[in-house]
Amino acid sequence: MKYAPLLLLLFAFYACTTVKPTGTGSSTQTYYQSEPPITQSLFADQSSTISEENIRKILEGTYSLPENLRISLVKLESTQNQRSYYWNNEEYLKSHQEYLDRFTESFKLSERVQRVSQIPDLLISSNPSFTTIREVAVRTQSDLVVIYSINSDLYSNYKVFAKTDIKAFATTQLILMDVRTGLIPFSTIVTKEFQSRRMDGELNDNEAANRVKNEAVLLTIQEIGDQIHQFLNQK
Repeated sequence: MKYAPLLLLLFAFYACTTVKPTGTGSSTQTYYQSEPPITQSLFADQSSTISEENIRKILEGTYSLPENLRISLVKLESTQNQRSYYWNNEEYLKSHQEYLDRFTESFKLSERVQRVSQIPDLLISSNPSFTTIREVAVRTQSDLVVIYSINSDLYSNYKVFAKTDIKAFATTQLILMDVRTGLIPFSTIVTKEFQSRRMDGELNDNEAANRVKNEAVLLTIQEIGDQIHQFLNQK
């Protein structure tokens, strides 16, 4: 029995260091309940024009273009671009008519397109919104409204040092808006550059510069036309 005191001491030591489980369960493992998934905005936005319910419907719903399309074109342009052509209004009108014709030809390549027309500027306010453009398109019985904007200029280093070569860039932005739903199934931004020298028939550097900028714009329209043709054929 000489080991009895030692056994009692060990028993008391283990009894003091044993961790008792907490809680009502029989297991000592702690279980954490995950937070519910976020399915809508938690930010208060008083200026929103789309309800949270409709946002979910749009994002979870399916969409397809109508099979037959009546298309209207809307050109948005800054006053800066208009002022840059103020010295020669005839060239301004001719160039933008050419851009319009190129876009029209691109859409008419699709068999789905029944009509392409331009919405007159007098029907568009100076600062139009998507809502006002859509309402005007409804009045013209259009299924799809095409909104595009073109910006072109010379590269700054060529403005100062170019005595023979002129280099310009152009950026064209374009979106397609479904008039019935207000959805935008297609959008693109294309930037191209073009470089050339002043030609013999050009009277001054400004005339040459505008020609170079115009060529850069036509390159962007050509690429966008290819994108549009591919988009309409896959729908």
